[in-house]
Amino acid sequence: MQEVEVKILNVNRPKVEEELLRLGGRKVFDGNIETFFFDFKNGSIAKAKGVLRLRQEGSQIVLTFKRIISTQGAKVAEEHSVEVSDIDEMKKIFQLLGLSVKESNQKQRISYQIDNVHFDFDRYEGEYNYLPEFMEIEAEDLETIHKYAKLLGFKPEDCLPWSTSDLIKHYADKNRFEKS
Repeated sequence: MQEVEVKILNVNRPKVEEELLRLGGRKVFDGNIETFFFDFKNGSIAKAKGVLRLRQEGSQIVLTFKRIISTQGAKVAEEHSVEVSDIDEMKKIFQLLGLSVKESNQKQRISYQIDNVHFDFDRYEGEYNYLPEFMEIEAEDLETIHKYAKLLGFKPEDCLPWSTSDLIKHYADKNRFEKS
């Protein structure tokens, strides 16, 4: 499956949620997410522009592998996911295969859906709690993303093709600049 998504910074969530509801959106998730990213010691998954992620979203546990295809206009990735029943056993299996946790994070997420378009509001906790809340829009193509971004009051240039790492780097650099 192909994933096409953008991040939009500096969102006024209550205002955007109101507009999503007016457009016929429905809330599909409101809860905590804990995510673990795995790789081999030599970083071969990351070097191949891949991501191996194990995520607990509410009571659901999902294992996902993605490979970034493009970051032109949107982050486009080939994505394959499967639900697993036991997060701790999955971690043990990865360790036995020589994989280890390279990164982990926790966040609060509120998700809406209109047709096949997903809108996620994320607020990181813990180590990344300095990141302001942001929104992701995921759809089948960039044209659909821009259509809904415009309906929500955003411009195409507000739609960033960023990964979570890009987001962290942006705010880390901004904080470093403001402190100097």
